Amino acid sequence: MALRTIRITGDEILRKTSKEVKKITPRTLELIDDMFETMYDAQGVGLAAVQVGVLRRIVTIDVGDGPVVLINPEIIYKSEEEYLEAEGCLSVPGEQGYTYRPEEVSVKALDRDGNERIIESKDRFFSKAICHELEHLDGILYTDKTVTPTKEQIDEMIKQRELEQKQMEEDEEL
Repeated sequence: MALRTIRITGDEILRKTSKEVKKITPRTLELIDDMFETMYDAQGVGLAAVQVGVLRRIVTIDVGDGPVVLINPEIIYKSEEEYLEAEGCLSVPGEQGYTYRPEEVSVKALDRDGNERIIESKDRFFSKAICHELEHLDGILYTDKTVTPTKEQIDEMIKQRELEQKQMEEDEEL
């Protein structure tokens, strides 16, 4: 297993659509293991393969009930009931925004052994993680859906933080 670099906002790959996994190979399993190691190291609860630079429809999630792998996932049910809650993203470090998410979801996917599974989530946090990570597979970031702060406000905060970081680095060189 190995830690992989998490791509952050501004990286073009995050806006691309991931491709279906045709066959689960030893390389696929290595990627999944690396994704879990990277996710846990970054103290995240979910990670999509695209976030580590791999355009494949693979998601890893662990909201505290054990690791879940979703390969070629497809949401087959979303409850009409939604709730508004803060969320963040390893690819948008240091920021949070409020986003509407369904209270319950069901997803059809392959597990790491290639078996088709249907996972039903009645837990808000798990449902949010599923929706959030699956959106990554289609090039969507949670900031595209935030109610407050808006995407533009989050983008501005990120730019400001980058400027401050650059200024600190320049000051250290003096």
